Amino acid sequence: MVEHADRSRIVFRKPLIARNRRSVAAQVFALELVVVVLLVLGAILAQVLESRRSSDSEAKNRSVAVAETFAHSPGLLAALKSPNPSAILQPITEATREVSGVDFIVVMNDQGIRYTHPMPDRIGQRFVGTIGPSLAGQIYTESVHGPLGHEVQAIVPVTAPDGSVAGLVSAGLKVQNVTAADDRQLPLILGTGAAAVMVATAGTALIARRVRRQTRGMDPGELARMYEHHDAVLHAVREGVVIVGHGGQLLLANDEARELLGLPDHVEGRHLGDIEGLTPETADLLLSGRAVTDELLRVGGRLVVVNQRPTDPHSLAMGTVATIRDSTELLALSGKAEMAGRRLALLYEAGVGIGTTLDVERTAEELARVAVPGFADFVTVDLADPVLQGDEPTGGAVNLRRTAVHGIRDDHPFYPCGRLTAFIPSSPMARGFDSGRSQVVPDLAVAHGWQAQDPEWTGHILDYGVHTLITTPLKARGIILGVVNFWRSRKPEPFDDDDRSLAEELVARAAVSIDNARRYTREHAMAVTLQRSLLPRVLPGQSALEVAHRYLPAQSGVSGDWFDVIPLPGSRVAMVVGDVVGHGLHAAATMGRLRTAVHNFSALDLAPDELLGHLDELVNRIDQEEADAGTGTGVTGATCLYAIYDPTSRLCTIATAGHLPPALVDPAGEVVFPDLPTGPPLGAGGMPYETAQVRLAEGTQIVLYTDGLIEERTRDLDVGMDLLRLALSQRDRGPEENCRAVLEALLPEHPQDDVALLIARTGVLGPERVVERDVLSDPAAVADIREWSTATLEEWGLGELSFATELALSELVTNAIRYGSEPVRVRLLRDRSLILEVSDGSNTSPRLTYAASTDEGGRGLFLVAQLTERWGTRYTPHGKIIWAEQAFPASVHAVTPQRPDETQHVVSRA
Repeated sequence: MVEHADRSRIVFRKPLIARNRRSVAAQVFALELVVVVLLVLGAILAQVLESRRSSDSEAKNRSVAVAETFAHSPGLLAALKSPNPSAILQPITEATREVSGVDFIVVMNDQGIRYTHPMPDRIGQRFVGTIGPSLAGQIYTESVHGPLGHEVQAIVPVTAPDGSVAGLVSAGLKVQNVTAADDRQLPLILGTGAAAVMVATAGTALIARRVRRQTRGMDPGELARMYEHHDAVLHAVREGVVIVGHGGQLLLANDEARELLGLPDHVEGRHLGDIEGLTPETADLLLSGRAVTDELLRVGGRLVVVNQRPTDPHSLAMGTVATIRDSTELLALSGKAEMAGRRLALLYEAGVGIGTTLDVERTAEELARVAVPGFADFVTVDLADPVLQGDEPTGGAVNLRRTAVHGIRDDHPFYPCGRLTAFIPSSPMARGFDSGRSQVVPDLAVAHGWQAQDPEWTGHILDYGVHTLITTPLKARGIILGVVNFWRSRKPEPFDDDDRSLAEELVARAAVSIDNARRYTREHAMAVTLQRSLLPRVLPGQSALEVAHRYLPAQSGVSGDWFDVIPLPGSRVAMVVGDVVGHGLHAAATMGRLRTAVHNFSALDLAPDELLGHLDELVNRIDQEEADAGTGTGVTGATCLYAIYDPTSRLCTIATAGHLPPALVDPAGEVVFPDLPTGPPLGAGGMPYETAQVRLAEGTQIVLYTDGLIEERTRDLDVGMDLLRLALSQRDRGPEENCRAVLEALLPEHPQDDVALLIARTGVLGPERVVERDVLSDPAAVADIREWSTATLEEWGLGELSFATELALSELVTNAIRYGSEPVRVRLLRDRSLILEVSDGSNTSPRLTYAASTDEGGRGLFLVAQLTERWGTRYTPHGKIIWAEQAFPASVHAVTPQRPDETQHVVSRA
């Protein structure tokens, strides 16, 4: 059946195709052929005319240039005055003629007698041409028939130094040599014309095929009749028809569509979004391309029904056709339809405009703004105080705080924002909060229970013109968070049950957003509290550094930035700053784990590179544990910088794991960023960490920071580093002042990441507070050490500690001599306590043991532990150091005064 139908269609089209080819294609081809022939003839004619015009012009220009150049050539005047000018000038003119491309150069005297000529037999004869103007000093060109034929020549005077004409120079061309070059272009014109005929033939064939395909084999008469029928039907039907192209252009709109949609004339071909009078809702529907069945649209005063389908459902490149039917007869129900539309519009606006942020007060303001003026003239929102803090309301008393007020005018008579009001039981607010149901007050003038709340204030409200009220409780998950009050003053109609239904639906949507904001506020407060508890509250006392610091959480939530200052044995101080990727409780908890680990590893007195290596293994282990547990909350990335400053040597040893380098500010205010070996971030593994040592001048400030300080979406990292350098480059500023200056210069208005900043100014333990000496590898040297230590303590005013110090040093030095290796050295430091250090070249660490009553030894370290506050061992590249600390007696104070760095500076940003 299908094959037969197709064959019938093909057979029926054959004569139409042939006739179409003869009528349309042949006419197009003939027209193109005539156009091509006319263009070729016109080109030939133009070429001939142009050739004639340009040949004379070109010959004259070239002749003048050559003649004038030769007339001004050096030596020409001398040659003219010589006894035999022809012998000198003839070879020169011939050589110049060959080079310049002219046919002749003739030099003559002022009588016109030739001295040179391409034909030597013409030398000595009179020049053929006009020489009068040239004898008067002018350049003269003319066309003559000379010895060489039809010539174009120029005559130029040869001027003597006194201004007289000493001779003449003529140069020229034969006209036939100029026109011959133009004649060679005629074959090109004819060839181009032939190519155009071939292109026209091919184009005609393509047009014929295109026409056959587009017209489906119909001849012009059939096409005209079909168009007339379609046009008649299209404009006669009492239903609007609109055809839209794929690009959103209006292709067709009949008379009924123009009337229903209010379209202006001549809109075909314009984009629907650019057509005046077309409502945005209608344009959006027609541009959507979706299939629509009996969808209602309000256009002006009409209610129209739209049906829309794609012109080809199988091709995305096609457009759509829509039919539009007037349904004005449904205006009897337009009141309810308008109310439903208004309700839907208001609810849609509420869904889009409420809950854009996780802020309780902002969400309450959005609710108030959405309902004005479409539903109410004024809206007030009252919430329980615990809700604003992130908690659920408790207690039976209705004490609500005014959170938002918005209306058609700013001079409203309602309670201002921030006021806490205890509503009496008879008020609609209290009844709605207690019962969980909306309270409708059609006429406030007779609402005595509402007026009893505050007669003076309610009187102002009535005098303002407010006459009706709906109070709707804000309820989410069965918990009432507050109430929303809708007031009308300009709208004369009172609130009714239909309005109550809309108010309840509107408030229900807002209650979910307010509850989400409340819970976020609670979680954010918990996270901030957790992070504050994990950060150092008071930095430990030490005398090597004067420290100032800041921590600012991001507005969007807490993160994993942290810093720390850790005193180490030997008056050294460790500084650490780190950053855990991510935000929220997990990042804060991870930060706490890493900070605790740093403290534990620091207690072992590890070098910075070793400490970062252990920290990297810990992060890998945490990630593996989380992966095995399937929680997917491992450490996604962390950076850390660990530095140790020794005030006796002024050496600062630094190692970094993917963290930004510190800034070093010398006492003169010059800022440098040291070039450090940067290791991979913690958890990346695979690469060892390296350390770098920097010797710092006394008073140098070490600035440690996290990337939240210098990185920002609106600036590059290099710009942030330059800003930090500029903010720090001021002389005579302490760490506290530099902290303020840096935050003012670099901190954005709404930081998206946490900022941790630590600035430490270095101090030095001078020679008057540090003494040391070598110890001979002989037990008899212990007595000398005791005497030396006693004398030192007496000089320092610490004689009360002499006995304990002698015993402790005796045991430590004896152990070093007996079990260690050379060299053995003893050092005493007077800092916040008395520090004893005994070093030797062995890596063997002593152990504290408990000797039995029958043992003769083994009590040395036990005595040291009893006589001192604490003791320990740290390893160096050349051996080990056993140290012990003794507290000063009550009558002795530390030499170093308390610095102001122990003040806590943690800034909270909600």
